[in-house]
Amino acid sequence: MDAPLSTPCNIQICEVTCDSFRIMWDMTPEDTARATHFFIDLSRKANRDPNRFKHRDVPTKLVAKAVPLPMAVRGHWFLSPRTEYCVAVQTAVRQPDGDYLVSEWSQVVEFCTGDYAMEHLQQLLDKAKGSAGRLLKFSVFYRNQHPDYFDYVRKECGGLMRPALKDTSGSHGSPISGKLHGVFFSCNTEFDTGLPPKDSPYGPLRFQIPAGHLLNPNICLYFADFYCMYTAYHYVVLVLAPVGSEGDAFCRTRLPMLDLASNPFLTYTASQRPGEEPLYCHASDVILEVLFTEPVHLDQGGVEQISGHQLMSLTTTNAKKDPSCKVCNISVGR
Repeated sequence: MDAPLSTPCNIQICEVTCDSFRIMWDMTPEDTARATHFFIDLSRKANRDPNRFKHRDVPTKLVAKAVPLPMAVRGHWFLSPRTEYCVAVQTAVRQPDGDYLVSEWSQVVEFCTGDYAMEHLQQLLDKAKGSAGRLLKFSVFYRNQHPDYFDYVRKECGGLMRPALKDTSGSHGSPISGKLHGVFFSCNTEFDTGLPPKDSPYGPLRFQIPAGHLLNPNICLYFADFYCMYTAYHYVVLVLAPVGSEGDAFCRTRLPMLDLASNPFLTYTASQRPGEEPLYCHASDVILEVLFTEPVHLDQGGVEQISGHQLMSLTTTNAKKDPSCKVCNISVGR
């Protein structure tokens, strides 16, 4: 009768990405020589109650032929970005009759997958380009909020709109969610008037600031996300960061940089003649959410009442991305 396999110990996780990781553990030389398969039990931390099979001779979710460790585990069909997982392993020897001699389960180890890497954001960017549409002129950035917000800014912040932490809306793997601070602005205009829309999802008051205050040659432009919320229209998240700022340093290694003068979403074209204004354009077929990484003073613009309605159903605050949309999803964890 074959000797029992020892329990895998000293489980280590390394090289974690948004949809892959490597795992290794200690085995005796004898077990290393005779193991034919590894069983990997992987579950989300929130669902860790008895996820593993109760019988020792039943393979778990992932069955792999024994390979030199560390072993790579990858697959967007079961791994998502920024998600906590529990993992345990068994070693096994396949018997001539097809049954397995298996070890006891190892200890459970927890780890968290990472954000989208630059290559994944480039895939999102390529998809977003196909939905951008033609460029339309605009002249102001605007920010819709409730009266209480502007009262607070005036009384408690000296009129300065301070950067706030980006929420969890959009793609789950976006590197800026919960990590980058900024002040959100819009710039989309109505087709018939060329002006900001009359309605607002975020509040009845609107702060407007001339486009050149936020978009100029001293600003770096980055692509951050492309998503939808079970709707036909899509959102593109862009970051504007002054050159050399903390926001610029954060984005430079994490997000694709866009050419200010030549990209499908948001452009700045310098004036060609003395006295002329620069030209500012936005994409017509996506809704732009523009995150400016520095404080903005109310004195740089003005606050007015919107002329339309407040449409709270259209807010994107902490909105979750539609994982089934073929337009804005890529082949990694959602």
